[in-house]
Amino acid sequence: MEQTVYIRLRHRLQVRPYESILLKDIAQIIAGENIYEQIRNLKIYEVSEKDQNMIVIDVMKVIKSINSIIPDVDIQTIGPAQVIVEVVFKKRKVSLPLFILVWLLLFFGAALTIMNFHEDVSMREVQQRIYTIMTGEVDSKPLIFQIPYSIGLGLGMILFFNHLFKKRINEEPSPLEVEIFNYQMDLDNYIAFNENKESMKNFDDH
Repeated sequence: MEQTVYIRLRHRLQVRPYESILLKDIAQIIAGENIYEQIRNLKIYEVSEKDQNMIVIDVMKVIKSINSIIPDVDIQTIGPAQVIVEVVFKKRKVSLPLFILVWLLLFFGAALTIMNFHEDVSMREVQQRIYTIMTGEVDSKPLIFQIPYSIGLGLGMILFFNHLFKKRINEEPSPLEVEIFNYQMDLDNYIAFNENKESMKNFDDH
């Protein structure tokens, strides 16, 4: 009786240079116990010097590898047709002077952006006008508005980004995280389309 193997490729995988990629690393497998033990450690790909930092493994390559050791098995694939393998090289230590320089650039860049925005919308004049309307007095520095506004601006940014340093406030993703996720998905789709040699055919390939 023909047995069935269900394969669901993972979306993304990180490996080290020169590492062997096994089937259990790139896919979830459902199969009979005997078949599962035969294919779970099946080598699908081995990272070599010619590989760059991104590798795309197509589901057809996975099916071919399984059929090479178990020819009469029925393979059912679920989910994505490719898995993106990212080759992670040894990370260099972060330079402290470079970190401080980037931090200062971001800090003063954000500060100038906020100040220029307030200048464009005449925030100081608006607060002075509101203070005069509410109290009947003229004050060039209405701190009763400026101090709470400054505190609220900082708290608003914390709530917007949903992080206080490394601590997440709640499980809801921030707009920035959503945009980063969308960018990563678009990038993965581009890589899967352009780096997958199985899905591309040139005029010279006959």
